[in-house]
Amino acid sequence: MYTLKKENLNTKTMVKISVLSVIALILMLLDFPLWFTPTFLKFDISDVPALIGSFALGPMAGVLVQLVKNLLNLLVEGSGTGGVGEFANFIVGSIFVYTAGLFYYREKTFKNAIIGMAVGVLVMTVSISLINYYFMIPFYAKLFGLPIDKIVAMGSAVNKYVVDFKTLILYAVVPFNLFKGIVVTLVTLLIYKRVSPLLHK
Repeated sequence: MYTLKKENLNTKTMVKISVLSVIALILMLLDFPLWFTPTFLKFDISDVPALIGSFALGPMAGVLVQLVKNLLNLLVEGSGTGGVGEFANFIVGSIFVYTAGLFYYREKTFKNAIIGMAVGVLVMTVSISLINYYFMIPFYAKLFGLPIDKIVAMGSAVNKYVVDFKTLILYAVVPFNLFKGIVVTLVTLLIYKRVSPLLHK
């Protein structure tokens, strides 16, 4: 049974978390919009270092990577969303890597890693969809004085299935996060065994 006491967040571990956070920041800066989503949804694979940290060092390590990554991003790029985007990125990314790491830490098998990442992707997608619908997009619209219809129009311009706020979530936010989660999962599967020995030293 996994407990937080099993994670040893000592100085050596914190150094590893710091390195993973910097790598995550670099990957976060290489973001770009996808062809079927509005430009405010930027794709990146910065969850990969956090997910690797969650598997190798424990779920809380993955959460700390997400936290430091977003704080560093605020310092480097600032925020175009009043910090809301970074906060949402931290919450949702943390849900993903913590869920996946929790499954893996119960029993470190390939099967548990797959199950953990699959569940993590689903939980992340549901969470960010609800956060966007009930909080983030309405807050963003109010903060910048934009009608939600204009935000919907940004989605309609690149995705014919987006016709209102609900379909923006259903046909842009949901597939975006599923796609992102699947790509992050595949990249992690490809490189984890190669980099994990470095984190276990």
